[in-house]
Amino acid sequence: MTKITDTETVFEGFSRLLIARVELPDGQTIRREIEDHGRAVCVLPYDPERRTAILVRQFRAPAALADGREHVLEAVAGSVEDEDIDACAYREAMEEAGLKLRALEHLGTAWSMPGISTEQMDLYLAAYSEADRVGLGGGVADEHEGITVIELPLAELAAMADAGQIIDMKTLAVVQTLRLRKPELFVTPPPPS
Repeated sequence: MTKITDTETVFEGFSRLLIARVELPDGQTIRREIEDHGRAVCVLPYDPERRTAILVRQFRAPAALADGREHVLEAVAGSVEDEDIDACAYREAMEEAGLKLRALEHLGTAWSMPGISTEQMDLYLAAYSEADRVGLGGGVADEHEGITVIELPLAELAAMADAGQIIDMKTLAVVQTLRLRKPELFVTPPPPS
């Protein structure tokens, strides 16, 4: 049986970097790096009446380092602090997008990057209306997130997904799940007569 026999913390900040000593079934010992920062949430707010979704655009240092990308378009997301997981989704929607969500539809819990990170992410859909946009969003000022709130038609979001333009995995997962569950929302409605 493969098992972790020891861990050593080599860095502690926003997240922790651990070195794990892993014993393989044949008795060999190998090392693995583990990034640990806890649980997270992702929520895609969508307006079923106007057929829109709220996303956020922000600078992501890893994406900028890897390919020079200035911003990444994402669903609302964040780390669970000292709170219930659902409470985190509500808080992040208010902080990032200025949305007071009424109800969450839990889609499941998934590992973000099981080969390197301990992060498990709870994925949600949440219907909203124009009346639920009670704040400006943009993130918490002292966290320097530089978030821009973007409202897009669902048909445009589907076209972006089909064209490979949604490059954030969690966002792609929630968009595609909404498409599977409510395909009628992604069809452009006929003009009023």
